[in-house]
Amino acid sequence: MRPLTEEETRVMFEKIAKYIGENLQLLVDRPDGTYCFRLHNDRVYYVSEKILKLAANISGDKLMSLGTCFGKFTKTHKFRLHITALDYLAPYAKYKVWIKPGAEQSFLYGNHVLKSGLGRITENTSQYQGVVVYSMADIPLVESLELRMVAEFVKQMEFEELESIRAERRF
Repeated sequence: MRPLTEEETRVMFEKIAKYIGENLQLLVDRPDGTYCFRLHNDRVYYVSEKILKLAANISGDKLMSLGTCFGKFTKTHKFRLHITALDYLAPYAKYKVWIKPGAEQSFLYGNHVLKSGLGRITENTSQYQGVVVYSMADIPLVESLELRMVAEFVKQMEFEELESIRAERRF
């Protein structure tokens, strides 16, 4: 287990910053202690410094994992986030999407979400933005970069709301 190099740290922080932005500092300097990122077998672990000091006595080939796996580096040196990082990213997420209960199961099985399945979206969410997808009960489901057409959807919702207001005024 070793600290990340400057290049690895930059690549990882750029990926995490797509989801939480400037709140990245809050991951490292937490009120319950200082946490750090360590690399072991191409996987990045998020671990408390107290636990890291205790694990220094274990040899690297005997160590399976330590802390929470945030993601891994591919063979092309790209960083992929794992679902285990979701609990740490969700409270600090800049952009969030809530899915209605009827579309939640279909989404978790890998299908796309229709406009009718979206409950809420945070304001100013642009296309291809890193978002955290929530259920309507505020339970984080997944982080995603594949949210397309959000800006168009918000414009469509605003247009539909304006049309419904105009229709109500006519009656």
